[in-house]
Amino acid sequence: MFGLTFDKLIIIAIIAAFLLGPERIPHYAAMLGRFVRKAKELADGAKDRLKDEMGPEFDEVDWKKLNPRQYDPRRIIRDALLDDEPATPNPSRPVQPVVAAPPAPSVPTSKGTTP
Repeated sequence: MFGLTFDKLIIIAIIAAFLLGPERIPHYAAMLGRFVRKAKELADGAKDRLKDEMGPEFDEVDWKKLNPRQYDPRRIIRDALLDDEPATPNPSRPVQPVVAAPPAPSVPTSKGTTP
């Protein structure tokens, strides 16, 4: 959360209490409460609207399966490599051995030597 630890939040709250004073703290605490409730209502409304637009398929989605934190690139690669079946040679076509190409002939230069 932006590099803020619990200790830093406590220090900010204490400084805010000293700056605001005991008269204004209840007013600002009520404003914070209203803001949090309004943000929760907006999030719930967006979620409900998404459910209405997506239809019944929305309830069937496994959201934990789509969590990006579960993806480990090493596991994905390992699974992909192990899931493939080994290639079996086609018995109707014989396997040709791999032969190295012969070295290219040397081209004489103007001085009569090869590079």
